[in-house]
Amino acid sequence: MSRIELRHLRTLTALRDTGSLVEAAERVFLTQSALSHQLKVIEAAVGCPVFVRKTRPLRFTSAGVRLLQLADEVLPLVRGAEADVEKLAGGQAGRILIAIECHSCLEWLLPAIGTYREAWPQVEMDVSSGFHFEPLPALCRGDLDLVITADPIEGIGLGYLPLFGYESQLAVAKDHRLADKEWIEPEHLAAETLIAYPVDRERLVVFTGFLDPAGVAPASVRHVELTAMMVQLVASRRGVVCLPNWALHEYLQRGSVAVASLGEEGVWSTLYAAVREDQADAPFMQGFIRTIIDTCFAQLVGIVTAEAG
Repeated sequence: MSRIELRHLRTLTALRDTGSLVEAAERVFLTQSALSHQLKVIEAAVGCPVFVRKTRPLRFTSAGVRLLQLADEVLPLVRGAEADVEKLAGGQAGRILIAIECHSCLEWLLPAIGTYREAWPQVEMDVSSGFHFEPLPALCRGDLDLVITADPIEGIGLGYLPLFGYESQLAVAKDHRLADKEWIEPEHLAAETLIAYPVDRERLVVFTGFLDPAGVAPASVRHVELTAMMVQLVASRRGVVCLPNWALHEYLQRGSVAVASLGEEGVWSTLYAAVREDQADAPFMQGFIRTIIDTCFAQLVGIVTAEAG
């Protein structure tokens, strides 16, 4: 037995809208004989006539009316899906679900999203924190579409698009014993409470790029999610914190804290947008990366251009 196909529903709607076999055939690009054959196929599939022949105006049977109801429900959905797929294929639409690994990034990420949405209204966007799950594996699974990270993991099918370079600096209270130092040595932190985001040590550059190579550990570690709360704790001598230079600039200008480099040369990192390799070249994704970079260099102090690779 034959089955109803989308082309059959299009034929029936054309017949209803034109009221004429001749005009319906023209609308669906068939000859009149081919249209008549297709109508017979439809009636064979449902087992009864779908319209009353030789009536003016054209009148549909109950079966025909039901198929037209189906057509009115299904065909707009199909057209919408086809349009969406066409936009996706052309890189004009998509989904960007973002995870960030520190709240400091919200300072520039939210304005970047606002600017981007004006130019790319067809792209669905959302942001979540990366503190309570592993964001890069989630990106591989397709649960996320972009992760802002300074800790690339190679060999898992992800591409890393460089955003900018920055220096990680130590913030201390203005009257702290380290406040007048231009840079600090690892052993200076051996007696300190280090305030940090609630992530694994392997994702904190103060450990991987400064303390661990020297075999030094802080006296204790206190986990805090919010950057502003971190700085408040530092200002009240509850500990010290290592943050990106651009995140500390505002508080340094206010005179809330003193800032020093980690070592004489400082510790520099690159911030990346991690994406799945199959989306790295999509126009909507490239457009978002450009928007992030433009926003950051317009707003942030202390960042530098990052080179790919």
